[in-house]
Amino acid sequence: MSDVFQRRLARHYDELKWLYTELYRDEEAFAYFTGMLERCWEERKKPLRDQDARREADPGWYRRRDLLGMMLYVDAFAGTLRGVEERLPYLQECGVNYLHLMPLLASPKGRSDGGYAVSDFRTVQPQMGTMEDLEALADACRRAGISLCLDFVMNHTSEDHQWARRARAGEPGYRERYFFYDSWDIPREFERTVPQVFPTTAPGSFTQLEDGQIVMTNFYPYQWDLNYGSPVVFNDMTENLLFLANRGIDVIRLDAIPYIWKELGTDCRNLPQVHTLARMLRMVCEIVCPGVLLLGEVVMEPAKVAPYFGTPEKPECHMLYNVTTMATTWHTLAAGDVSLLRRQMEAVCALPRDFLFLNYLRCHDDIGWGLDYPWLRRNFGIDEAAHKRYLNDWFTGKYPGSSARGELYNDDPRLGDARLCGTTASLCGIEAADYEGDPFKLERAVACDLTLHAWMLSQSGIPVIYSGDEVGRFNDDTYHDDPDRREDSRYLHRGAFQWELAGLRSDPETYQGRLFQGLRRLETVRAGEPCFDAGADVWVEDSGDRRVLALCRRSGDRELVCLFNFSGEFVHAGVNREGAYTELMYGTRYDSIRSIELWPNGFAWLLRDGT
Repeated sequence: MSDVFQRRLARHYDELKWLYTELYRDEEAFAYFTGMLERCWEERKKPLRDQDARREADPGWYRRRDLLGMMLYVDAFAGTLRGVEERLPYLQECGVNYLHLMPLLASPKGRSDGGYAVSDFRTVQPQMGTMEDLEALADACRRAGISLCLDFVMNHTSEDHQWARRARAGEPGYRERYFFYDSWDIPREFERTVPQVFPTTAPGSFTQLEDGQIVMTNFYPYQWDLNYGSPVVFNDMTENLLFLANRGIDVIRLDAIPYIWKELGTDCRNLPQVHTLARMLRMVCEIVCPGVLLLGEVVMEPAKVAPYFGTPEKPECHMLYNVTTMATTWHTLAAGDVSLLRRQMEAVCALPRDFLFLNYLRCHDDIGWGLDYPWLRRNFGIDEAAHKRYLNDWFTGKYPGSSARGELYNDDPRLGDARLCGTTASLCGIEAADYEGDPFKLERAVACDLTLHAWMLSQSGIPVIYSGDEVGRFNDDTYHDDPDRREDSRYLHRGAFQWELAGLRSDPETYQGRLFQGLRRLETVRAGEPCFDAGADVWVEDSGDRRVLALCRRSGDRELVCLFNFSGEFVHAGVNREGAYTELMYGTRYDSIRSIELWPNGFAWLLRDGT
C-alpha cells in the first residue's frame, strides 16, 4: 500500500469505519470498500495525482474570486466532446475556468429525463463520443486551467441499467438494489408521507411493471430509485463516482442527494442517513482524489440546504447551489420590491464564510417559486397561490406591461403551482424588444440583463453562466415539433447554441456585443477587486427605497457598496456613508452615496476612494 494512500486513509479510517459499520453492520462489506478505494487510487494517473498534491497544499484553490463557471449541453454547444475541445478557445475568451457539462452518460432515447436516467455510468452517449473523448477533454481542460464538472446521478438508475434488468428478472442480489414489492400495501404506506416530485407529469412514487411487480420511482417511471440501505449499492456507486474522477473530472455534482435514503413513515427527504453517506463520500474523495470537489444539488430552502456543508470538523459537500436566491431574484424583478431578497441575503450573509455557494440566474432546469410565503403573508398579506399566478403571468408576458417571454412547466391548474421556463434574455424582455424592433425597449432589456448578472457576480461564491446567456440567446420554440421533447417545456431553454450570435460578440452596435462585452467587463472587474473575495465581510443595508437592494462588501480597508434597482423606473437611493466613492464599471465619481440616481433596472458598484 502506498505511503500517500496509507496516510490519507489513516487520517479518516476510524470515523469512516464507525459510520459505515453503524449504517450497514457489515465488516466484510467495509473491508471490500477500503480495498476498492485503494484500487481506485492505484488507477489514478500521475497528472491527476500531481494535481491532487497541488490542491492539497492550496485547499482554498476553488474559492478564488477569478473563478467563473459556465454550464452547457455538449450536443447543443458543439455536437460532440471533441467539438467542445475544439471550442475551448471560445470558452477561454468568455473567461470560463469552471465548465459544467450537463448529463452525457448513456441513457435511453425518449426515456432519459434529459440524461438523468443513466443506463451505464461508464459509457458516454454514443452520439457525443466515447469515454476516451471525455478523458481527452478533461486533459485539455486541465492544461487550459479549466476545472471540469459532471453530474453524478445518485438517486436512481434507468430501468435499462444492467442492475435493473437483472432485478426485473429476479436475479439474486439485484432485486435488493431497488425497492421492489409484490403488492401495493407498503407502497401505499410510503405514499401517505412522501410528496410527489412531478405531480402532473409523473404522479405517485411507484410504478407497476408489466409482470405485476411494483418498484419505487420517485421521479419518472423509467428512473428506479436505488436502495442505499444495501452496502453493495453504496460500494458500487462510490466506485462509479471514482471512475469518473479518475477520468479527470474535477467536480462531481451529486444529483438529488437529499432523496437517497428512504424510510417508511417519513417524507424520504434529508434524513440523517443522507448526511452519513455525504460525509463518507467527502472522506472518500480526500483519501483517493483530494483534488476533486463535491457539489451538492439541494433544491430546497436555506434551512435545509446549509446542513449539506456539514461542519468545519466533519465537512460534507464543498459547494452547494444557491437556488433560493435565484428564485427570489426573479420574484424581485417581477415585484419591483427587494424586501424578500434582502431577507434572503441576510440569511445567506449570516452563514459561516467557509460555506461556498454556486450562484446563477438560469440553468437547465425550471424556476420553481419556492419562496418564503409565510413571511410574505405576515408582512405583505400575499397569498401564495395568487402570487404564483402573478409571477407566472408576468414571466409569460400575460401581465400588462410585461415584456418577459417564458412558458409554464408542470402546470397544475387545480393548485396554481406551475413552474417557469425561459432563457435569461427572453425573461428580461430582450426577445420581445427585438421582435417589436423597439430600440428603447431593447436598451432597457439589455440593461436589465446586465444588472441581473452584476447582482449574481456581487454575491460570494462561484458565479455560473448558462451557455448562450453571454450572447443573449432567446427561447427555442422548436422543441414543440420534437415528439421526444414537446411534453417538456424545459427544452425551451435547452436549444442549440447559436454560433451566429457569438459571431456578433465583438460588435458593440448589436445587443449580443453589448451583452458579451458588458459581461466580460463585469467579470474582469470582479476578478481584480479584493472586495469580491469569498472571505470578505458581506452584509445588506437599507437603501432608502424598497425598489433598491444595497449589498456591502469589505476586505481589509477596502469597501464596496453595490446598489441594484429592481424597478423599471429612475430611482434615487444609497447608503449612509461619508466620503467619496467611484463607480467601478463606468468610472463615475460621487462625493456622497447617500442618494444617487440609478437607471431603470440599473446598478452601481461603488468603491470607496482612497482604498
